[in-house]
Amino acid sequence: MQKLIVMQSLWAMERRQTDGLERSLEKSVEMIIEARYDGVSTDWRDRARSKRIAAMLKSHGMVAEGQCFPQTVDDLKPVLEIASETGLHHLDIQPDVRPRTIAECVPLIEGWMRLAEQVDFPVYIETHRDRMTTDLYFVLDLLDRFPDLKLLADLSHFLVGREFADPVSDENHAYIHRVLDSSFALHGRVASREQVQIEISFPHHRKWLDLFLGWWDYGMRSWRRRSADDAELSFVCELGPQPYAIAGPDGNDLSDRWSDALMMREEVTALWSRIIREAG
Repeated sequence: MQKLIVMQSLWAMERRQTDGLERSLEKSVEMIIEARYDGVSTDWRDRARSKRIAAMLKSHGMVAEGQCFPQTVDDLKPVLEIASETGLHHLDIQPDVRPRTIAECVPLIEGWMRLAEQVDFPVYIETHRDRMTTDLYFVLDLLDRFPDLKLLADLSHFLVGREFADPVSDENHAYIHRVLDSSFALHGRVASREQVQIEISFPHHRKWLDLFLGWWDYGMRSWRRRSADDAELSFVCELGPQPYAIAGPDGNDLSDRWSDALMMREEVTALWSRIIREAG
């Protein structure tokens, strides 16, 4: 049976509050374990740190999404080696390059895809600002050139980057759907057309949460049609610290991001359950 895996971002566990207190890595992972997440998402470039995290997760039957930020084809090799040693649910590439033409992307993507064929876990390319995938139209052109490209969709960057009109037009919905039709994992953040991350617990932000739930609904249904009967779809709650999180005049977050992440998980798991029920 297809399964939804909900993870929590370790980057999102950073407090960055005015009291200066930060949790240890072990405390953050412990909180995620106690909250019964299925795994964590984190930078996987440091071998020692990755091994520490993998050991903590393994004893609880949890998994990890590794992240990396290659600028060249060869930059991916050591990350794949670490991931092969530790095990990963999948690896997320944020391509840390800013080409202005599709032709400049070709050798990088082809090289990364060749390397990805040599490991036994999936490798996806994330949609993200200030990366190769910063612009929605550019990503659509990439999909024209690489129709089999496997994406990881963080849609918050497209909404704020393109400043979609409200309500979102059918044309823009269709563009997002095309991205989702090539996506194999999701990152959970809710944007407005002006901010990349808004507080989902605020009642006046509900319309933006509903917009993203509608997109994730489409993405989940699309993924189910394309995936094996025993496949697992990853969703990462990724409510980042400041400056992603908006601060009030006291310099602290306007909401409790940990509670907001739990709320997001509840909304997403309910969405998944409804999709499964409707499928019979």
